[in-house]
Amino acid sequence: MSVTFNPGPSQLYFTVEDHARKAFRDGIPSISHRSKDFESLVKHATNGLKELLGIPSNFSIFFTGSATEIWERSIQNLVDQHSLHFVNGAFSKRYFEIAQQLKKSPVKIESPAGVGFNDYELNDQQPELIALTHNETSTGVSLPLSFIHSFREKYPEALIIVDAVSSLPYPNFDYSKIDSVFFSVQKGFGLPAGLGVWVVNERCLTKAETLLSKGISIGTYHNLPTLFSNSKKNQTPETPNVLGIYLLGSVVEDMLRRGIKVIRNETDYKAAILYNALKKHSLIRSFVQDQEFQSKTVIVADCGQETERISNHLQRYALQPGDGYGEFKKHHLRFANFPAHSKEQFEMLVDLIHQLG
Repeated sequence: MSVTFNPGPSQLYFTVEDHARKAFRDGIPSISHRSKDFESLVKHATNGLKELLGIPSNFSIFFTGSATEIWERSIQNLVDQHSLHFVNGAFSKRYFEIAQQLKKSPVKIESPAGVGFNDYELNDQQPELIALTHNETSTGVSLPLSFIHSFREKYPEALIIVDAVSSLPYPNFDYSKIDSVFFSVQKGFGLPAGLGVWVVNERCLTKAETLLSKGISIGTYHNLPTLFSNSKKNQTPETPNVLGIYLLGSVVEDMLRRGIKVIRNETDYKAAILYNALKKHSLIRSFVQDQEFQSKTVIVADCGQETERISNHLQRYALQPGDGYGEFKKHHLRFANFPAHSKEQFEMLVDLIHQLG
């Protein structure tokens, strides 16, 4: 069986198949989203996520169709006129473009692909929302947590929202320094696609209610007040991905048994050996050169003219790298480093890369 290092959909967590079998035996996909059984599923998943990720009690967790949907819902619910976006790749750029499409007059601070942000100066701007992409999946740039956490003190009135689609459960966020974080399950949680998770605090709910009181449209079924009123009953506004929520709760329980410290330490180890291999290689290198901004969860190799040869070599041993993204498709390979990827798989990957040195 092959191992995929594609950063999403990515390798399934090793317990998913067993959990899916049990779900079908127990009729989980057919239960009503207004039943007590469903409420138990939601409570199990949300309580598990709060424990695993250290999410405080003043945050709520909502389920959506995808993280892409949350881009749109967050702008609708949290911005009256202006949002500020830090853009350094295709996905952070798309978040900014959605704000433009929603006519919110967004502003962006942009850096070249593969480069992080060493500093920022907002001049006299007082943004309502500051949108940060913790891990740019297209290029392998990760923003240091110290950078993300720095905005609270400097801009206490702004809402700080973090796209952590391809980094959670790895980062250990300080939730007193951010207001919202979101992700989708087909990456770091090793699940089939089709479920987004949106974590918000009370400040976000207050902002959405304020916009609504002004007569500003914040959406319908998936606006924050509606999501919140349903979440208090461990329900959702409409029939959701019931199987996805069940599998998420089950995998989170597995990760809790494994331990978040173990998961983070293993992630560090796997990233270290792959970056070291790229540093020593004669033909390929890490696309992100500044170690401070090198992602631990999506490692991008600049392979130049060797891309196809390296990809074919790895596939002969049942290791499937992710293609480069967008303009970098022909020259990059991307390697997801998620909890579903074992240390042994990474050690094999590194050995095969060395063979081509």
